[in-house]
Amino acid sequence: MFKPRTLEKTIRKAIETFPAVVVTGSRQSGKTTLLRKMFGATHRFVSLEDPDTRIRAKEDPVGFLAAHIPPIIFDEIQYVPELLSYIKTKIDDDRTPGQWLFTGSQAFVLMRGASESLAGRAAILTLLPLSYAERIGIGDRAEPTGKWLRSFRNMRDREARGVQVALAEYILRGSYPEIAVNEKVDRQLWCGSYIATYLERDIRNLTTVGDLSQFERFLRLVATRTGTLLNLTDLARDVGVSVPTAKRWISILETGQQVYLLYPYYRNIGKRLIKSPKLYFNDTALATYLLGIHERETLLNSPHFGNLFETMVVVDMLKRFLHSGEMPSLYYLRTRDGLEVDALIEAGERLHLFEIKSTATLLPKHAAHLLRLGSEHADIVATSAVIAAGGGARTQPITQGVVGYGWQQALGR
Repeated sequence: MFKPRTLEKTIRKAIETFPAVVVTGSRQSGKTTLLRKMFGATHRFVSLEDPDTRIRAKEDPVGFLAAHIPPIIFDEIQYVPELLSYIKTKIDDDRTPGQWLFTGSQAFVLMRGASESLAGRAAILTLLPLSYAERIGIGDRAEPTGKWLRSFRNMRDREARGVQVALAEYILRGSYPEIAVNEKVDRQLWCGSYIATYLERDIRNLTTVGDLSQFERFLRLVATRTGTLLNLTDLARDVGVSVPTAKRWISILETGQQVYLLYPYYRNIGKRLIKSPKLYFNDTALATYLLGIHERETLLNSPHFGNLFETMVVVDMLKRFLHSGEMPSLYYLRTRDGLEVDALIEAGERLHLFEIKSTATLLPKHAAHLLRLGSEHADIVATSAVIAAGGGARTQPITQGVVGYGWQQALGR
């Protein structure tokens, strides 16, 4: 069952002016399905994942393009990145908007080719797995980041929209469309197959990775660290590789949109800050699978539950930016004297602060850091809120100036 995607609005805007549009994202995030739904009636579709098609494109790119006239969708363009230089010539001869559409899963290959050949000619967009708003069927009505931030001022009387999803189910089944939407799909089988495919088809193509079994162990250790500060020295030691290797492998996971690094906010605070990024696994189904968490009770009683809940919320904020075609201005804050804020969004020179708590009972202590930062920087702090694991559609005033919101109410707009 197709779920409306927020990125559709952004794509329609892009094809009004750009000759080409590139939609990248992790494997199985819904790129092909979205473009075929949007342009199946107007654009020819060619999959470069097919070996015969790929060979023809590589051996005779000029003849191949002569036989495949735009408007056209080239699926998985990263398999033939050299084709992009020939398409560049075609675009320079005819800059009609919206004629060339591309998808690609291996961003580390695709982006190099796109930046070299399609600079100034293509809109580069990212489609991650379903956001919570998309998961509950309101992706086409999801609020862009600016409106979403402003709505925290008058959200108290709003109810969470869409068909609600239980928290444990949402974390365990994650956001990849096939597993999230179709309950008949076996979760463990799907996750195991996805990881095997990712290792065999994406990672094996990289000369920087020699031992796949060691990289898989690295992937599992990364999952145990979701929602924590990235410590490359500890990670390298635990997996048995050098720090430069661990750094390179993290870069591979980040570029392939399997993990997200959240960097610390660095302006206007005037304090000694922790400078390491925080590490988040981009999908909680894969993270819980790698952690060996498969049941609701195991998840809720796991020491990883808090970090998994924080991962879910932070990555959903990231999707709101990317699916609206916006550059993320998302950070965290941690100072040497113990001041912490889980998520900080900078918009229009104002700061919007969010604490993320995996509890259903919010207490004044949960707002302590928000109150402290808000009092010290009242001139730039616009929002101070706590997003909690409980609460549903109800708000919970915690203390003056700080309100708690249920995760469904906060994310489902």
